[in-house]
Amino acid sequence: MTKRRPYLSVVIPCYNEAKNLQRGVLDEVRGFLQKQKYSYEVIIADDESTDGSLDFTSQYCRGQPHFRLLKNPHGGKAFAVRAGVQAAKGEIVLFTDMDQSTPLPEVKKLLPFFKKNYQVVIGSRGQARSGFSLVRQLGSSVFRLLRQILLLPGIVDTQCGFKTFESKVAKDLFSRLTIFQKKPGGKGWKVGAFDVELLFVAQKRHYKIAEVPVTWHDRDAAVASKGKKYFKESKQMLQEILRVKLNDLQGEYR
Repeated sequence: MTKRRPYLSVVIPCYNEAKNLQRGVLDEVRGFLQKQKYSYEVIIADDESTDGSLDFTSQYCRGQPHFRLLKNPHGGKAFAVRAGVQAAKGEIVLFTDMDQSTPLPEVKKLLPFFKKNYQVVIGSRGQARSGFSLVRQLGSSVFRLLRQILLLPGIVDTQCGFKTFESKVAKDLFSRLTIFQKKPGGKGWKVGAFDVELLFVAQKRHYKIAEVPVTWHDRDAAVASKGKKYFKESKQMLQEILRVKLNDLQGEYR
């Protein structure tokens, strides 16, 4: 007997998320999905966590038939998400952050767009973001302006970690990202702006993209020094924008 293909695959990258895990985010995810009429799977893509997250998720998945854990070599968020997307079996693939700053029930706003022939449907926090400090609001505005001028003028928020795709489209896009030409490794959680290249390639491939407002409030309990994290990620994102623009000028995405 052939096992039924899930409708929704939820991919959650994980690197040192012990504090978020301990406050019950996986129970939140499971509680919502259990109430839905469609079939689902949850893939936790671990990026060689060192704070007990791996043991926690491994134990959790043993007791949940719809949850599975991928153990990946350390490479950063993009590599973890790609591993989850490649392993996904669902018709629709969502990747979302472990902290659930955008809660999973917001997917109800995105899924109807696939019936309207959209192939990529992304969550958007808009320009006013609850929980953002003044410094982050300013930094986001500068990043958005630069990115819209150079690469994606029609999209307000490329960085919301809440994106859905037709499965075949997700697998196609992640197979084409030049960021994966770099070797994984290094220290710490590398986030960067792989979403920019992802959406830029989606436009180049003429996939139909919808940007949908979602609820977002910073719930990340996993990082002790968010200020340092923010400035490090800002630098990575700026470098990523310039890299993608250079790639495009050199014909990498033809």
